[in-house]
Amino acid sequence: MSSGIMWLQKLCDGAPAIAMPQSIQSDAEAERAPGLSDAVMPHATVRPDGALAALSQVEVHRLCTTYDSELHRLFRRCALAVLVGAPAVDDEREILRTFARFDLRIEQDVRGIRLELMHAPAAAFVDGQMIRGVAQQLFAVLRDLTFYSMADEVGSRDLSTPQGVTDLVFRILRNAGLLRPPERSGIAVCWGGHAINREEYEYTKQVGYELGLRGVEICTGCGPGAMKGPMKGATIGHAKQRLAPARHIGITEPGIIASESPNPIVNELLVMPDIEKRLEAFVRIGHAVVVFPGGVGTAEELLFLLGVLAHPDNVGLPFPIVLTGPEASLRYFAALDTFIRRALGAAFAERYVILVDAPQKVASLVREGIEAVLAFRDRNDDADYFNWGLRIPQGFQARFEPTHANMRALDLDPARPAYALACDLRRAFSGIVAGNVKQSGIERVEKHGPFELRGDPEIVSALDALLADFARDHRMRLGTAGYTPCYRLVG
Repeated sequence: MSSGIMWLQKLCDGAPAIAMPQSIQSDAEAERAPGLSDAVMPHATVRPDGALAALSQVEVHRLCTTYDSELHRLFRRCALAVLVGAPAVDDEREILRTFARFDLRIEQDVRGIRLELMHAPAAAFVDGQMIRGVAQQLFAVLRDLTFYSMADEVGSRDLSTPQGVTDLVFRILRNAGLLRPPERSGIAVCWGGHAINREEYEYTKQVGYELGLRGVEICTGCGPGAMKGPMKGATIGHAKQRLAPARHIGITEPGIIASESPNPIVNELLVMPDIEKRLEAFVRIGHAVVVFPGGVGTAEELLFLLGVLAHPDNVGLPFPIVLTGPEASLRYFAALDTFIRRALGAAFAERYVILVDAPQKVASLVREGIEAVLAFRDRNDDADYFNWGLRIPQGFQARFEPTHANMRALDLDPARPAYALACDLRRAFSGIVAGNVKQSGIERVEKHGPFELRGDPEIVSALDALLADFARDHRMRLGTAGYTPCYRLVG
């Protein structure tokens, strides 16, 4: 796909740079919960509807004996994120403090299992009954956590090879029912931030609407902001075309689910074991990627895909990527594009197109790109529903734990192969995300100080410029008047 940097022409024509709005709040007040209410439901019983509705006696026994285990603690955290919804905070510790008395138990009954909830957030209920969509998401979380925690359910789980990791990703997706051959509508993976302003959010809805009119299904990171907007717009587009049931796929992972709680439009929720497998799931089931304005997490996602596509084995493999937003987002895309060109080279920028204020053109380009991808897979006997032909190097699959030592050890050297450099830059962004919003990362920074990133002066300078731009535009996290960096750059 040829590069289409349309904002650059506008700047060269003398159009003034447009300043970002001062108030950056994800989803705006009208689209978010008014705050983190501490109202609770003292006791509730919920039974599976769909996911986990049919279980063997062995499976029931295993689930009912998880209390006081690591699986139970993980499920409690993720379940609370689902029940809270989308509060106007992205600090998991505040949510846990507010609902410190929340607990749940898995109990056996004649129909399989039931969940007994104590002091659950009242927002998840109406007239004493749990909202059906919330219940479905809740059991989707339990389904995924239990599936990949039981080794015998996923074979040998040999994660020492790229093939083994991809096989695990495939099995998790299949177990969740997300792989449905032979569908030809195509899935657009939409990336973008939860800390975006109202104008940007409205734009994501417009693009989603146009995609829906063209029969494209939507997959996002499942949270608010740019993850909710495309789904909301696509809902209307699909309805007009009488395309039902529409699929709104949300893919998350335990470390980030509290800061990006599933939005209510998500009707197919998937919880992957970690961020790397989450990213692989996106690019395996997606046929195109649309990138909206965001922050560090969005940059991490884009670098993952660009780095993978830069591997020699993926040369010639079609994968349309469109970066888009309203005209007021020009500076954001300019900063991101400048960083990619400075750190990784112009060839990386040739992989994507930047379009501003053009929802119809974006959707048409995505539809055309999806048709090209499906035709390519037909010619190469690849599956429509899972991109087996994409080679993902092992470095992109290996789980990265953002400790101070691991962040300091990242090799930001331009002499390395470009795809390998992109892999470590992706890890750098992942560590900053952890330091900003993940409980483990926040606690590490509080205890040991900022993460330290070292590297080539030009790369460090490019990174510093991009991160400073994100901070200036309040794209680092929600609910903060000022941002204290969780990182320190040394070049």
